[in-house]
Amino acid sequence: MRSVLIANRGEIAVRIIRACKDHGIKSIALYSDEDRGAIHAKLADAAYSLHGVTATQTYLDIEKIIAVALESGAEAVHPGYGFLSENANFAQAVLDAGLIWIGPSPEAIRLLGDKVSARKIAAKVGAPLVAGTADPVNGHEEVIAFAKEHGLPVAIKAAHGGGGRGLKVARTMEEIPELFASAVREAITGFGRGECFVERYLDRPRHVETQVLVDSFGDAVVISSRDCSLQRRHQKLVEEAPAPFLSQAQTAELYRSSKAIMKEAGYVGAGTCEFLVGLDGTISFLEVNTRLQVEHPVSEEVTGIDLVREQFRIAMGEHLGFDDPTIRGHSIEFRINGEDPGRAFLPAPGRISEWQIPTGPGVRVDAGFQRGDVIGGNFDSLLAKLIVTGSTREQAIERARRALAEFKIGGLATALPFHRAILEDPAFTKDFKVYTSYIENEFVNEISEYSKTAHATSQSHAAPEHFVAEVNGHRFDVILHAPEPVHKRHRAKEGMTGVITGNGLTSPMQGTVVKIAVLEGDLVEAGDLVIVLEAMKMEQPLMAHKSGIITNLTAAIGANVSNGAKLCDIIDV
Repeated sequence: MRSVLIANRGEIAVRIIRACKDHGIKSIALYSDEDRGAIHAKLADAAYSLHGVTATQTYLDIEKIIAVALESGAEAVHPGYGFLSENANFAQAVLDAGLIWIGPSPEAIRLLGDKVSARKIAAKVGAPLVAGTADPVNGHEEVIAFAKEHGLPVAIKAAHGGGGRGLKVARTMEEIPELFASAVREAITGFGRGECFVERYLDRPRHVETQVLVDSFGDAVVISSRDCSLQRRHQKLVEEAPAPFLSQAQTAELYRSSKAIMKEAGYVGAGTCEFLVGLDGTISFLEVNTRLQVEHPVSEEVTGIDLVREQFRIAMGEHLGFDDPTIRGHSIEFRINGEDPGRAFLPAPGRISEWQIPTGPGVRVDAGFQRGDVIGGNFDSLLAKLIVTGSTREQAIERARRALAEFKIGGLATALPFHRAILEDPAFTKDFKVYTSYIENEFVNEISEYSKTAHATSQSHAAPEHFVAEVNGHRFDVILHAPEPVHKRHRAKEGMTGVITGNGLTSPMQGTVVKIAVLEGDLVEAGDLVIVLEAMKMEQPLMAHKSGIITNLTAAIGANVSNGAKLCDIIDV
């Protein structure tokens, strides 16, 4: 295997490119129009445009990607995570094109990527499970029937999803219809299929997982356990290895179940088995992610194993040649997302005007962006990952405080203030009372909303503009440095001081309208659902801020709206 096409973008594409260089393999990148000047396109040995803007036009277009793979002379394809990484049809298309697929077989992806069949495999090998439907449900009525039989809360899950998308937790019967519809929409948008199943939801559970490697000879090892309990909207924010505060018996069961599930499915490659751990210590299998995880670096840091290079070795038919590695030290990863923790973690696209990363003992930063890059709303909000390692969990936390204080990003809101705050919360640092919805339910969020004016610098020059010419996968960059036009600066100031009336329902973020729950003239109560926006692959419901009648409804399905745009008025009856 001498060359690898990387069917992804951002920090994971950069991570794989670096592993290619270490392994002596040629790296070939892909990029959308928005990513023309991205780091991953510059670092790769060759880079090819996908001639499109949205995910559907680019990183989700199987035909385009296969065509580029053949044109570029790639011998293998690495999907990274997200996009097509868990798409069995893509894996099959790669194999049908005569290329090496760096991942599990299409059959294993189908078996384990479908959460319903994954549950059946887990049950067969004796892995612990909570009650759930044996097959996808046909509508919200079946979800209600399940909840009446097994009790609330219940989790509605995309059968072919992952990463927290297409997952909704219903705590009342009344909210089930809307949450089911939202889960289906997110599943179709994120994974192309809308089937959902339902299971009993463990209240206040920890999220614990295992990083597994399996070679083509049937040898399976668990690299480490991880805890990923700190989440917002069921998407991970902080992860660590090994999972702390588990008994020896719990860890042994996690390792045993994980290996048994993977072997039963005929799995080959790197994968992750995810579990929930209840307050009483009950373990319940959750799902298998048939790909590399965002949080894989913490397992690397406590074992010294390069998981991407292990993927290369397995894809080339090599023996693993080792058993479960010995864990040394403790590592914590902080996801630096482009979102505002002072505004309920709303996505926050923008241009990066400042980028200063930390260094020093135990500090690693995996990033896919740099100063001057524009972070749009078409893709995931992850900008970088800060991974901090120490000889103990306490030392890792101490180093993390220092590293987060050094980390500076300007021009857009990021999760950095949250990470700094959580390291002062004893529920995380000492007592470890965090769970998957801790942020929404118990975290005392005193973080201020991000303000561009408060974070503005005195610099009067615009960020550099990148122009790229591509010839047969080879790129030629031209960078233009120019003063920011005065009229542009004035418009920016005017936009931030726009007047909003008490009747107007405005968009809290840049996004796409995916649902309108009202009609012109409808009577609504405060708290009623009015509109649902989608940005950075997540849905955000907008509720009525007051009771009244809907007027001046300008929103339309599929329309892109800007932060602060008025969507309708709600006038008094």
